[in-house]
Amino acid sequence: MSLQKEINRRRTFGIVSHPDAGKTTLTEKLLLYGGAIQEAGAVKSNKIKKGAASDFMEIERQRGISVATSVLAFEYNDTKINILDTPGHKDFAEDTFRTLTAVDSVIVVVDVAKGVEEQTEKLVEVCRMRNIPMIVFINKMDREGKDAFDLLDEIEQKLQLTVTPLSFPIGMGYDLKGIYNLFEKNIRLFTGESSKDINKTTSIDDLNDTALDNLIGAESAQTLREELEMVEGIYPEFNEKDYLDVKLQPVFYGSALHNFGVKELLDAFIKIAPTPRPKNAEERLVNPKEKDFSGFVFKIHANMDPKHRDRLAFVKIVSGTFERNKPYKHVRLDKNLKFSSPNAFFAEKKEIVDVSYPGDIVGLHDTGNFKIGDTLTSGEILHYKGIPSFSPEHFRYINNADPMKAKQLAKGIDQLMDEGVAQLFTLELNGRKVIGTVGALQFEVIQYRLEHEYGAKCSYENLNVHKACWMDTKDWKSEEFLDFKRVKSKFLAKDKQGQLVFLADSAFSLQMTQQKYPSIKFHFVSEFESIAV
Repeated sequence: MSLQKEINRRRTFGIVSHPDAGKTTLTEKLLLYGGAIQEAGAVKSNKIKKGAASDFMEIERQRGISVATSVLAFEYNDTKINILDTPGHKDFAEDTFRTLTAVDSVIVVVDVAKGVEEQTEKLVEVCRMRNIPMIVFINKMDREGKDAFDLLDEIEQKLQLTVTPLSFPIGMGYDLKGIYNLFEKNIRLFTGESSKDINKTTSIDDLNDTALDNLIGAESAQTLREELEMVEGIYPEFNEKDYLDVKLQPVFYGSALHNFGVKELLDAFIKIAPTPRPKNAEERLVNPKEKDFSGFVFKIHANMDPKHRDRLAFVKIVSGTFERNKPYKHVRLDKNLKFSSPNAFFAEKKEIVDVSYPGDIVGLHDTGNFKIGDTLTSGEILHYKGIPSFSPEHFRYINNADPMKAKQLAKGIDQLMDEGVAQLFTLELNGRKVIGTVGALQFEVIQYRLEHEYGAKCSYENLNVHKACWMDTKDWKSEEFLDFKRVKSKFLAKDKQGQLVFLADSAFSLQMTQQKYPSIKFHFVSEFESIAV
């Protein structure tokens, strides 16, 4: 099959939402349609020992939340779909923001009862900044919640989106009768069961047909007619170009738990969602149709398989084809690398692939060559933009709780820091190790993973740090800089790349330091990584 045909049949998207809106459950049901799994896992229920396919880390199964982005691929109606299921919890937002650099579109999940929540607002803002087309899925329609029109108003006001419903609920909660699909002009009745085959649709070409009354009852039919008339009058007609230009966001209703309304979402998605899109590098705009390969690392995961201590770099292919055993240029290291077993993903299950195309995510076994944001190409010097790096907000000393396992602890910290889950600083004064994270829950995840994946135990001590600041000065040997180093010696540390960092203990202290040493520039992002969000 030609490169163009392969590009046209690919859809790579992320699912984002506030925690507990049903993001992972929706992912499961999409996989059911692709035949990728036979039975959806209960994300929360402990009675069922089968976990969600996308939550494959042990800590995720215990907590019932996603703490890392997982990559899942499946085929549906001759379309290759790549899903990136992201963490919703704000403490893991860094992983989600990076993942949004690797998607071509997004499905935003909103809980019918809770409406638009804080984390959803932040993620939608990032999608808007990056011009990522969005589809909204209003979930949990089998429960009592906000009125369908009130929710649409809330989405428009809080998320500043221009919405147009492509499906509409008939009732809600106990009274949920079904869903009218405006895109296909049919009705799917709600039975409360969740098999992927039972909910057959009935075509309704004319809403005034008495067949509608017989199907859902005269009262419900009349309400539906009135509501659809309002939808037509209030909301713009769906226009595919406006959706792709991020000027219009289609809305679907359903219940992921009952697999209801999911097929409507998926069928419309593969028709309207964008194929792999061009991406900006610092040097130029790169088009997927170009024959030369290029791609970038947006995630690193250690111990995908704890038995083999393997470390995988996730690469999003931007252009050309990626072939097994072919040498590619690692731009930052300026050397050629060959990969004998590139992986395609289905959560933690992996299979070796010979050829991958734009839009695909491949996992490359890594012995320490890759950092987040690295570029691989057929030879051209390219640097892809916009992989965010954040200044940590929480800091703690990390101590070895088992002196017999010092090597395991050092290796574990080293590999986990490469994943980008946190940053490691070594104090200049006494060599003590400090871990900085964006969210406090990350400390728990690091502690858990060190013990269960590396057999090393650690403990933490609180440390009063306001911000980590990287520094820049015209003259590193100037009197001013040497005085700064002497006065602030107990607040200075080196990061993992050996760069000097000032750990300011308060906003006031940072402000005073900036005034006292005007020739030193303080940055909340490390220059060796890319632009902050």
